[in-house]
Amino acid sequence: MQFPESWLREFCNPPLAAQQIAETLTMGGLEVEELKLAAPPFTRVVVGEIKEAVQHPNADRLRVCQVDVGAGALLNIVCGAPNARVGIRVPTALVGAVLPPGEDGKPFEIRSGQLRGVESAGMLCSARELKLSEDHSGLLELDADAPLGRDVREVLNLDDHVFTLKLTPNLAHALSVYGVARELAALTGSPLAQPSFEGVRAANDTKLEVHVEASDLCGRFSGRVIRNVDTKAKTPRWMVDRLARCGQRSVTALVDISNYVMFEFGRPSHIFDYDKLHGALHVRWGRKGEQLKLLNGNTVEVGETVGVIADDVQVESLAGIMGGDATAVSDDTKNVYVEAAFWWPEAIQGRSRRYGFSTDAGHRFERGVDPSQTVEHIERITRLVMDICGGEPGPMDDQVAKLPERKPVALRVARAAKVIGMPVTAAQCLDAFARLGLAAAEEGGVITVAPPPYRFDLTLEEDLIEEVTRIVGYNNLPEAPPLAPITARVRAEGERSAFDARRLLAALGYQETISYSFVEEAWERDLAGRADPIRLLNPIASPMSVMRSSLVGSLLQVLRHNLDRKAERVRVFEIGRVFIRDASVSTTDATVHGVHQPMRAAALAYGPADGLQWARKDGPADFYDAKGDVESLLSPARARFVPGEHPALHPGRCARILLDGREIGVVGELHPRWRQQWELPHAPVLFELDMQAVLARRVPVFEPVPRVQPSERDIAVIVADHVTHDSVIEAVHAAATGGLLRDAVLFDLYKPKQPTAGLGAGEKSLAVRLTLASTEATLTDEQIDAAVRAVVQAIGERLGGRLRG
Repeated sequence: MQFPESWLREFCNPPLAAQQIAETLTMGGLEVEELKLAAPPFTRVVVGEIKEAVQHPNADRLRVCQVDVGAGALLNIVCGAPNARVGIRVPTALVGAVLPPGEDGKPFEIRSGQLRGVESAGMLCSARELKLSEDHSGLLELDADAPLGRDVREVLNLDDHVFTLKLTPNLAHALSVYGVARELAALTGSPLAQPSFEGVRAANDTKLEVHVEASDLCGRFSGRVIRNVDTKAKTPRWMVDRLARCGQRSVTALVDISNYVMFEFGRPSHIFDYDKLHGALHVRWGRKGEQLKLLNGNTVEVGETVGVIADDVQVESLAGIMGGDATAVSDDTKNVYVEAAFWWPEAIQGRSRRYGFSTDAGHRFERGVDPSQTVEHIERITRLVMDICGGEPGPMDDQVAKLPERKPVALRVARAAKVIGMPVTAAQCLDAFARLGLAAAEEGGVITVAPPPYRFDLTLEEDLIEEVTRIVGYNNLPEAPPLAPITARVRAEGERSAFDARRLLAALGYQETISYSFVEEAWERDLAGRADPIRLLNPIASPMSVMRSSLVGSLLQVLRHNLDRKAERVRVFEIGRVFIRDASVSTTDATVHGVHQPMRAAALAYGPADGLQWARKDGPADFYDAKGDVESLLSPARARFVPGEHPALHPGRCARILLDGREIGVVGELHPRWRQQWELPHAPVLFELDMQAVLARRVPVFEPVPRVQPSERDIAVIVADHVTHDSVIEAVHAAATGGLLRDAVLFDLYKPKQPTAGLGAGEKSLAVRLTLASTEATLTDEQIDAAVRAVVQAIGERLGGRLRG
């Protein structure tokens, strides 16, 4: 929000310079982001009046003007502006004037010279040349009574400062010049000028019928008809200048008046063309299929969760956001209807973003606007309309449906002192509340405050403590080091830290990414198989409308971003929280009912498996590269990989990851369907793991060094083609070897092209090396042979295999 210093001082004028006011507001919680002059410095630009304007003898688009600057003699100045005519008063740069820098960044000095053979002693200026605005369509026309020869900076008050505030969402009461002045008066103790809203006597009995049909949308609706309005009236210069210094360009007189009161008191309003309305107004929720063409030219479809103002025929306005084009005022408008309402913040929040735009009205209503001043602000608008555009006002119509209940908030003085960190008394707290205009009473060390209707942010004891701190002054708080004892949290030996996991993944060649937990709904449907994800009530953007239950979509988005920037090899990982519906979860300090929020670790590899190197032939990262990275990450624990399915992964190149019999994640290659949809030249491989399994670390247990030499035996077994390596090794370890089997490794696979006497069709031969040992004594041939027979028997019973002859 921005506004000029001169407007602020009309309500509160402390004996402070502009910079000091900025510091005071910032330390009071209203951060001043920028403080600048209304116009950049320039010199020797005065008010001049064109006394004569004739065609340049040597140029069709130039005129030779005689200009009176109050110095007696007229100045001969050549000008090319289309509106250069006799009688207007304009900014005149004298010889020697220095204008603001142009596009080259250098100040522009005015010198006497000839233009197309005619002497020119100065320059007539547009608003753009003085850096007052971007308007360069013609000369800046000043008021007819502007004193000749007077410095333009003085006439236009260009040494006025413009404040730009960066307000937090809880400071809705400061989204107006009067609201900031109210805060400044509380912070400095300077008097606050209270505005007066004198009622306007009705000149006719015209009244528009209004029905407030949704009290949860609109709590109060006020309006008035004004007849015989001159919509072609020109907005006064003082109002145009103030709006410009608030960052708002002038449109028409009626629109400017509405915007002016919004900046003045924080009350958005809307003016309808009364003659374009069809019957009564209905304030209600939208209906499915209804459409509205807005003032910005967009046509939107309203739904059952969007508030509207409709007449008997159609929707005419988005409640609290923007009016419709069909009832907009124009030069032909004669009668208008002015409305000001209280819209519930919850009914406005997020609606603008749903349609991809933001408005000043929506910005204020979604934070909360004073419901008690609708009538007064319409009186202010009416008075300005009559002063500028004329008109005959009708009677005021004020309908109260349901207003917010402002519950008293209690403040314990002892608690406030403890939180603030310095002694405060009840008298200091009461003084702070009095300066803020808050009604307060103290009894037994507890102060009860009744929040005014414009303070939507006062609901907790901590809110009142903050108010006391602001008034006492953050600069006055003692600078004391914390006294709380610091106890180091010793991590269990069998637990890794998240930093350790990140370091391991980085050592494997991955780079960390951090993404929003809000994702597109299509990601959840396609990549996680969730038709009913957890939706956000107020998403920050339409493509970020649901909570993620998987990190896969975020990694693919990062991959797509890098590929668009010509990256050939991408290896990224993310450690983050996911959100899954689970009715068994109850609400605690760290959980929310019905939502399971586990941590996950996920990684994606795309492109060459190795970086730039010469040792071996380049090849794309595949399933086995990702599988090896998973094994390295989980080491020394040994995971099992079994065929599985996942919505995001290739059905034949996907495996579930099991650890101690529990599924902890998935690894595989991206599904061809999603590779095509994401327009990826090659399929990436990725894995996603439960973070708890990654952080669990098995503590090494000492085993004595064997005193005797182990024995090795090689066996070749014949099994069916569909038998996997894992099932064979599992059968070997399940054999009754009496604890003698130490290890089993597959070292050969043989499958002839044609069936042989030993190998039939659909069979293969696997060679396994068995390592056998005992901690007590060297094994005998009988013990070794018995163990080998047990292994062969187990393979035969579990897998139907046999020893190869």
